[in-house]
Amino acid sequence: MDTRATRIGLWTWAALVVLFLYAPIAIIVVYAFNESNIQSWPIEGFTTKWFASTWHNQEVRDALLLSLKAALYATGIALVLGSAGAFAVSRFEFFGRETISFVFILPLALPGIITGMALNSYFVTAGWPFTFGLRTIVIGHATFCVVIIYNNVIARLRSTSPSLGEASMDLGADGWQTFRFVTFPVISTALVSGALLAFALSFDEVIVTTFTAGAQNTLPLWIFGKIRLGQQLPQVNVVVAVIIALTIVPVYLAQRLSRESGILRRE
Repeated sequence: MDTRATRIGLWTWAALVVLFLYAPIAIIVVYAFNESNIQSWPIEGFTTKWFASTWHNQEVRDALLLSLKAALYATGIALVLGSAGAFAVSRFEFFGRETISFVFILPLALPGIITGMALNSYFVTAGWPFTFGLRTIVIGHATFCVVIIYNNVIARLRSTSPSLGEASMDLGADGWQTFRFVTFPVISTALVSGALLAFALSFDEVIVTTFTAGAQNTLPLWIFGKIRLGQQLPQVNVVVAVIIALTIVPVYLAQRLSRESGILRRE
């Protein structure tokens, strides 16, 4: 029975879960404005000086640029491979189709440490040194970004009737016109939301990067190093706050777009 006590209990439980998940994140963001370079509570005062010093840290800017490049390249590769795989699995009947679908999804289920170690072994076997740098990071991140794109696109394709494409062909459209005016508008929001999620996941991924980056630091690796050594904690807090902000935006947009069932609206 839906009683007032039940509703209050459910709301209280939901609030406690949200508090459990996001209270540590909120504390880190507050520490980014801490006037002292020592993390203690209560905070003595608030300042934005650490943001300026962090921005002028060349090591941080290099790590940020590398993280952005890796996320963009990995997302681009995932868009091509993931959408192509989704089209093949959803539109064609062939032997081993379900096995291929399983292989596409498997990297997301595997622990990141396993994927990183496997890629590290492959790079060593292939004779690629750690100084291979950005390319090895992109390959590592693309392995799980492909899964995001694949899942989004295949879910949209399976919920879309093939008769739409058939009707387009019956009306005289060729394959390219059917894709441009029928198929692509239908999957466009799935592609955009998948790309945003893949970018966010790649941007803050650390385990796979650890085994593929070599001497180059992405932002997660820079944070890990500074925390381990106990150095520059105020700048670490600032970087973490910025990463949280940069991650929230694409995840929020992807969540909004995933509600759409099809065509991106044109003004």
